[in-house]
Amino acid sequence: MGYHLSPSTREWQAKARNYVDSVIPFEVYAEGHHGALPDGEAKKAKERAKALGLSRLDVPKQHGGLELPLLDQAVIWEQLGRATNAVAWHFTEAQPWMFEACTPSQIDKWINPLVRGEKYEAFALTEAEAGSDASSIKSTATKQGDQFVLNGEKWFVTFSNIADFFFFEAIMTDDPEGRHGLFIVDKGTAGIEYLEEPEFSHTFPCHHATMRFNNVKIPLDQLVGKPGDALDFTRRWFRRERIMIAARCCGAASRLIEEGMAFAKTRKVGEEVIADFQLIQAMLADSLTELYAARLMTYEAAAASDRGEEASVLHTQASMAKLYATEMAGRVADRVTQIFGGRGYRRDNVAERFTRELRVDRIWEGTSEIQRLIIARSMIKRGVNGILGKIG
Repeated sequence: MGYHLSPSTREWQAKARNYVDSVIPFEVYAEGHHGALPDGEAKKAKERAKALGLSRLDVPKQHGGLELPLLDQAVIWEQLGRATNAVAWHFTEAQPWMFEACTPSQIDKWINPLVRGEKYEAFALTEAEAGSDASSIKSTATKQGDQFVLNGEKWFVTFSNIADFFFFEAIMTDDPEGRHGLFIVDKGTAGIEYLEEPEFSHTFPCHHATMRFNNVKIPLDQLVGKPGDALDFTRRWFRRERIMIAARCCGAASRLIEEGMAFAKTRKVGEEVIADFQLIQAMLADSLTELYAARLMTYEAAAASDRGEEASVLHTQASMAKLYATEMAGRVADRVTQIFGGRGYRRDNVAERFTRELRVDRIWEGTSEIQRLIIARSMIKRGVNGILGKIG
């Protein structure tokens, strides 16, 4: 027995599984080719993703989206998380807050193309001394006549190599309260400098550049929302993405367990398959048990959001799901690598790739340490029942 999923959610689960199964065979190729798929395969994957509506999952129906419940989206991203090398990431995502915050002209020029899969965006938020705590950023936006002048250095700008525009967060120097603003900046705008595109442990086709914005001038109408809204947008994005990271970790752990179990059933030591060894069984049992717990936690966090529960409690539950699922997936990857033995240390082995790829999930969109602080502070303020709900 598992978490109750409606027939329509199960249907989405199957669609996402079929999609990801179509790209998994290209993981090893991508590992040896800087994350790229064979000629033509990336285009096919993008067309399949677009046909499924993966770029419209969270988009309001009035803007041509599917407006799926967050639980459905988590179930979908769980399946997408089964693949390594980002081979399933061939689509863009627009989110509800973008339609709430952006003006009609901004929606028409930048957001609707995301919905149609015609453009990519990247978030230029993180800085050298401002990671999990977005309130610590130092970048500035200064109003000069009919323009804003942006300055600052941004790190880990994911999708920087394929983005058509950036969301740039900065302190508004002319605001008496020093509030943050969020700005849309087109790629190619004068003053944008790519300082480096460092290589990371994973082999993905999307890069995470370090960028400098030197006196970048943009029109006033490229401010998103009002001064001070930026941190709220960021928190909403964090809340959703933490649940989706948890979901992807569940998908990764599920595949790892399946692959490890299949190997254990065929690998012999002497006359016995290692699946009959109790220490191997213990590793598989612990992994499955932890996956079960992480999946239930992730699904419930998504379902609570669909029920419209209090935002501060949802924020805590999203942190709990991310903390547990990311830590769980790391342990599962380590155990399965051990089950594979020397084979698990080869880059053509799924356990080796996931060991590298899953590590960042304990860091980005808020480190595990930050999640623990969020959870503890919320618990001190609201109590156990205030987070988990009253019994009886």
